[in-house]
Amino acid sequence: MKKLIVANWKMNPASQRDAEYLFGLVKKGVAELKEVQVVICPPFVFLPFLKGLILGAQNVFYKESGAFTGEISPSQLIDLEVEYVIVGHSEARKYLNESDELINKKIKECLKEKLIPILCVGENTGEEKSVVLEKQITEGLKDVYHEHAKKVVVAYEPVWAIGTGKNCSIKETVSSISLIKKVISNLYSSEVADNVRILYGGSVNSENSCFYIKETGVNGLLVGGASLDAQEFIKIVKSAI
Repeated sequence: MKKLIVANWKMNPASQRDAEYLFGLVKKGVAELKEVQVVICPPFVFLPFLKGLILGAQNVFYKESGAFTGEISPSQLIDLEVEYVIVGHSEARKYLNESDELINKKIKECLKEKLIPILCVGENTGEEKSVVLEKQITEGLKDVYHEHAKKVVVAYEPVWAIGTGKNCSIKETVSSISLIKKVISNLYSSEVADNVRILYGGSVNSENSCFYIKETGVNGLLVGGASLDAQEFIKIVKSAI
């Protein structure tokens, strides 16, 4: 299984020109790295202009059409050759008030339309990690069939580590990955748990990415701020080889 490195550009960069420039640098830098799967998740408005790497979206709606002003459907993303979509990011949970129930609807609609959801889970400072992860995974995957569950990617992003520079320790990440696998195994089976790809995200950079890849058992990384620096992101991708 190839390592999966996902770039979440969030609400960046400021213009189409800057987005195409950044994308071009990354595409050139990872072109020969066949051992790693690289996914770029730019803002919706830039998706039509970026070609040559696997694309992901930063969010999605749970209906295919209708009077839902401002929303984007799975089929619209597929029409733009998007393959992955981030669902349940902590920022969407916080600023858009996304509930586990809503996230579950999005995941099921994505799987129905052959989009691969990246389910983000993680605890805030002061929260009991085991309780939060079990709830977010259990409710996020509610009524998702075994075969479909295998296609879901789970990204462990402790909220306290996102954009703070306080990345999760290797020991704590190993423990968290083990906990996620246990929850999935209890929901489905160990076979499903072994097939679900698990990423780490939270203040990932080129100095610590190798340790996460080599020492924690993750299947890849979800990279935020560092993905906006082409050379830094390329180093992170190369660390997965």
